[in-house]
Amino acid sequence: MKQYNFDEIVDRHGTNSVKVAQLNDRFGRNDLIPLWVADMDFRTPDFILDAIRKRCDHDIFGYTFASEEYYNSIINWVDYKHKWKIEKEWISYIPGIVKGIGFVIDCFTQPGDKVIIQPPVYHPFRLVPEAMQREVINNPLKLVDGIYEMDFEQLESVIDKKCKILILCSPHNPGGIVWSKETLARLADICIKHNILIIADEIHSELVYPQFKHYPFPTVSENALSCSITFMAPSKTFNIAGIVTSFAIIPNQKIRMKFYSYLNARELGDGTIFAYEATKAAYTYGAEWLQQMRTYVMENVDYVTGFIETNIPSIKVYKPQASFLMWLNCTGLKLKQEDLVKFFIEKAGLALNDGAIFGSGGEGYMRLNIGCPQSVLKQALIALKRAVDTK
Repeated sequence: MKQYNFDEIVDRHGTNSVKVAQLNDRFGRNDLIPLWVADMDFRTPDFILDAIRKRCDHDIFGYTFASEEYYNSIINWVDYKHKWKIEKEWISYIPGIVKGIGFVIDCFTQPGDKVIIQPPVYHPFRLVPEAMQREVINNPLKLVDGIYEMDFEQLESVIDKKCKILILCSPHNPGGIVWSKETLARLADICIKHNILIIADEIHSELVYPQFKHYPFPTVSENALSCSITFMAPSKTFNIAGIVTSFAIIPNQKIRMKFYSYLNARELGDGTIFAYEATKAAYTYGAEWLQQMRTYVMENVDYVTGFIETNIPSIKVYKPQASFLMWLNCTGLKLKQEDLVKFFIEKAGLALNDGAIFGSGGEGYMRLNIGCPQSVLKQALIALKRAVDTK
């Protein structure tokens, strides 16, 4: 069995990496430790690189299509990971999940319609519908004994006939929450009752830690299957976001026909050569790499949690159940949000995501990307401790 080296430092300068090359544009400095945008600093696994190199050995990159092997790799992987048996007809390539959200909004709503989100949540959930002249309705998560839960009473109170779509983040970003089957089924019941379509963004679903279980939204009930579009991708899992490998799964025929007709009319359902090759390789050969990577990330979670609890008690860690992102409660530093962001940049020399961009409930928080060698995290946390100690 091959052992993968996640301690390796890979220099990403000179590759147009958003995380590194846009530091100055986003944070005003180039010398920060980049722990923000949600890709990992781990080398893309060899079996994906080998598949791409093999395809490059053929010197023609003409028009291509999704092969049976491509569909079967997705079908077999989803069954292996989630015990969900899907069918080829349910699947379509999409050129990115955020773009897919925009396509669904365009296909199923009109300007002035309402889209529900559950903040604090991945900020494009708000930005995309707003840019499309849809009204965004907040159904904020609530903290109960330090754990995020959905607020179903508030959800029922804000729904009206203009509410057409709810965007679900499962697992939830930035909190790393793995929703229970009961929670998802109750959400489906409410949305069916009010004729609301659910977009389930499940891009982090393969990064759920072993002690938790991810339920693909359509599997939790007949209602969930009947009112949803699910988006998945190998991009977060195998660190290939730049290749764009997303896909939709739609069991409900009526929803599927409407949305896939929309995609096909605009030729948006056709992937690239390398998207198909990378997906096939990831889902055919990726199980062992994923297990080792996930174990390493979980060790990073424990390291960050232990270090902060011991050395920086004014910051509280919301311990994730999935993914390589951690949600830090920095309200104990008693700084206004603008000053908090400046503190991380100017005093600690760190580039994290400003919690406020995730919407209601994000004030006083910062999002930390731990998908990197532990030596980088150690350097960052030591810098953060020094900054807090001299604040």
